[in-house]
Amino acid sequence: MTSQGRRALEGIRILDFTWVVAGPVAVRILADQGAEIIKIERRDTLDLGTRRGGFSGNLHRGKESTVINMADPRGIAIAQQLAAISDVVIDNFSARVMRNWGLDYDSLKKIKPDIIAVSMSGFGHTGPHKDYVSYGPTLQALSGYTLQMRHPGHEPAGWGYSYADMTGGYSGALAVLMALWHRKQTGQGQFVDLAQFEAISSLVGPGLLDILNNQTQSQPVGSRSQEAPAAPHGVYRCKGDDRWCAIAVFTDAEWQSLCRVLGQPAWTHEARFASLADRLQHQDALDEYIESWTQQHTAEEVMARLQEAGIAAGVVANGEDLDRDPQLRARGYWAQLPAQENGKTEDVVLDGPPFKLSKTPGYVATPGPLLGEHTDSVLRRLLNYSDQQIAQLKAERVIASHAEIHAERSARD
Repeated sequence: MTSQGRRALEGIRILDFTWVVAGPVAVRILADQGAEIIKIERRDTLDLGTRRGGFSGNLHRGKESTVINMADPRGIAIAQQLAAISDVVIDNFSARVMRNWGLDYDSLKKIKPDIIAVSMSGFGHTGPHKDYVSYGPTLQALSGYTLQMRHPGHEPAGWGYSYADMTGGYSGALAVLMALWHRKQTGQGQFVDLAQFEAISSLVGPGLLDILNNQTQSQPVGSRSQEAPAAPHGVYRCKGDDRWCAIAVFTDAEWQSLCRVLGQPAWTHEARFASLADRLQHQDALDEYIESWTQQHTAEEVMARLQEAGIAAGVVANGEDLDRDPQLRARGYWAQLPAQENGKTEDVVLDGPPFKLSKTPGYVATPGPLLGEHTDSVLRRLLNYSDQQIAQLKAERVIASHAEIHAERSARD
């Protein structure tokens, strides 16, 4: 426990076999709430960004990296020993991988009867596709989610980020909490079969219901209003490099306010823009006029002037906008932590927990671990391995610490 207070999941140990994004997101949420995370990794792991910060560092913060060769029976035996003293074992491999290692739920509960095993596979452990390997963008396409990301009459554009991975991650964290609560009530562990395909399909929402109930395919609306008739309504290019502002005008009174902000140019008096019904019929032409004005101003200027006039408007934020967002800063959202690498200590900035518990506040305790940083300490502290045992396992390439991996990579480079 630190000066920041006790966290809700302290005392829970999780053996983490997850990789890429979906699984690490689930475990990251639990780490922020105090769970002890023993992350099992390969010595040839490929990282996205730096280990301390960046993409990989953000996904793995608060975890302990232990490198074990799972192709060696002795490595599997070490993993089984760690499972025997853990509360949860979690993976996001295809369904067959943990079974091949003897770490599937049926095998694990023989080691520890109240173990919770969570499998975040792409398609679940039943059905004709149970052994298929999947990635977030693939699942988005299969669920119909990608089809929604397009303008009317145009081909699907796809999503810039893998929402399927984030959805799977949030679902995985929630599933762990439910299983832990069940064990607290009954003393029984269980197997959690989480299909990420189903998790992302649930996000399709009304479009999915329309297909199931009416046998019709919902049509994309682009940037048009879906909640209530509005015109103009869209995202408009502004002055600067890839800067945009969203604008929504719902009433004729708001339209008159917009016209005043624009300086009442001649086109605003055209009959085709006189009423909301008229403007809805001529949205393409209206959008061109609006954007001819927004491109003369920064997104921040457009937002400020329109909001002052009582018109809904907001900057389309990028990463830099989030970094300086006054609301996020006021709530202490960003976690700034010291991180040591290659003999130097530098601060890394990571995003923090999106919710705050009044009695057991979560927080980011440590930055992402270096690959194999905790191999020695985990084996000593949790399994009582001697220095001689650890040295022999390293010599036989059953395990590896960060020092050995760094030396090998430096020699290759």
